[in-house]
Amino acid sequence: MTYNLQKRKRKKLQHKFKRRNLEKKNSRTCADHLVDEKWECSWFFLLCCSFLLLFVWSYFWLEAQNDYNEFNCQILALWHIVLGQQLNLYWIHKIVVLAILLTTTTGVVFIDDFWQDEWDIVIISLQFTGPFLHIGALAVVTALGWVIAGQVVRVERSRLQVVTLVIYVSLLLVLYLVPLFISSPCIMDRSKLGPRPAVIGRRGAPMLAPEHTIMSFSKALQQKVTALEADVTISLDGVPFLMRDRTLRRTTNVDKLFPARQDHDASFFNWTEIRSLNAGLWFLRDDPYWTVQYMSEKDRNRTANQTVCSLAELLRLAARMNRSVIFSLRRPPRQHPHHQLWVSDALKVIQRSSILPEQVMWTPDWYRKKVRAAVPLLQQTSDEKLPVAELKERGISTLTLHYSQARAQDIRQFSGSNVSVNVYPVNEPWLYSLMWCSGVQSVSSDAPHILKKVPNPVWIMSADEYGLIWITSDLISVAIVIGIFIFQNYHLIRWKMSGMRSYNPEQIMLSAVVRRPSRDVNLMKEKLIFSGETHEHTTVWR
Repeated sequence: MTYNLQKRKRKKLQHKFKRRNLEKKNSRTCADHLVDEKWECSWFFLLCCSFLLLFVWSYFWLEAQNDYNEFNCQILALWHIVLGQQLNLYWIHKIVVLAILLTTTTGVVFIDDFWQDEWDIVIISLQFTGPFLHIGALAVVTALGWVIAGQVVRVERSRLQVVTLVIYVSLLLVLYLVPLFISSPCIMDRSKLGPRPAVIGRRGAPMLAPEHTIMSFSKALQQKVTALEADVTISLDGVPFLMRDRTLRRTTNVDKLFPARQDHDASFFNWTEIRSLNAGLWFLRDDPYWTVQYMSEKDRNRTANQTVCSLAELLRLAARMNRSVIFSLRRPPRQHPHHQLWVSDALKVIQRSSILPEQVMWTPDWYRKKVRAAVPLLQQTSDEKLPVAELKERGISTLTLHYSQARAQDIRQFSGSNVSVNVYPVNEPWLYSLMWCSGVQSVSSDAPHILKKVPNPVWIMSADEYGLIWITSDLISVAIVIGIFIFQNYHLIRWKMSGMRSYNPEQIMLSAVVRRPSRDVNLMKEKLIFSGETHEHTTVWR
């Protein structure tokens, strides 16, 4: 009898010890699960940040006309979350996410430091893409409601879930009201749309032929441009010639003919030396716009024999084709013999040419009164944004502005005062459409062959049409979000009614996908422990 009592006590102590060990193990599992949950939330945050930065990077390069990366890895990971699965990122996935996050962050910082002006095109593009980005963002956030509802409805209430829900609802409300602050020149009545802006060949057609060559200007004229634009420099012996860069290195073979002087200023070469240079081989070698492959054999041979063009040759070509010419004039350095005569040298060429004075648009502000007195019929143009009164006082009839300075309200003000506005550079149909809706009279383009194919703005809609789209998309979004939450809640009720009638290990294993152990899971674990102990006690008594 005594032996049996001791045996029972020993069994009870063993059961008690086993139960404590099981509880400790269970508590460690819960703690590990909470740690895993925190890490998973951190990786989800990093994944979202990398996805957002990659989107910004891709949008920038898309507007800047460069290739952009794909989102396959991020979309796949986010899709796992949408389906209610854990991220379960392998180390290779984590390395990829961190690499993308680091690369895109570095790229954005690099652009901000070295290409800060390029952000202007992104900001301006939002005027064109804003209404569509809003609808796209609304669709994404509405679809995200499925994930939010699954996290808020299916698990225990906690402060994190409440904060998540508040943030999500606030984001939805912001998106619903964003159109109040969206402004685009293309949201206008079609009856107020002005005539199609004229296209000026900037340095000719530099995507089809070497810039500033007779071939380039001829290609531009084939695209029905209304004027030709060029950059003019004065040679050592006073001959105005066309050159954009300070040196001749990029667009000629000066490194072959004059290797010791390849870094010298282009204006310190005389016209005989400049004329001996080849101005076309670099285009075939570098293929700056990836267009050489589309050139015919005849055009390639012609390109290989191009020389530097003088201002006199450009004026003769424009006069023969009855086209206008607009040019900027670079003043030579102080040591140059024509440092004080550069304006007079350009005027002499204009006066000796056969072009009509009113077809020449004079841009330099230096000695403007002297120029107006010498050739009164020249069209006075300025690239400086000045008040209308000052423009009238200087006799300026055309204003040439960079696209970042061309605001719709300013353009309308200048146009109302009979001052024409020319915007540069405009190479893409979307920017051309935006300038068209803004009311500009002309644009300077490196791609007249592309703008030739734009007979109408890419899109235009009235304020009433946009308002209807805005309200309709908001109502559809509200209906979908409410439907998602109702469905998720109904699904949860059905799961509680059917799935919690019995407790078995399979349900516990399936519940492991839940981010946080619920009361039902704990209850199931306790019942399993209790049933295991009862089974052992029954065996002992037997």
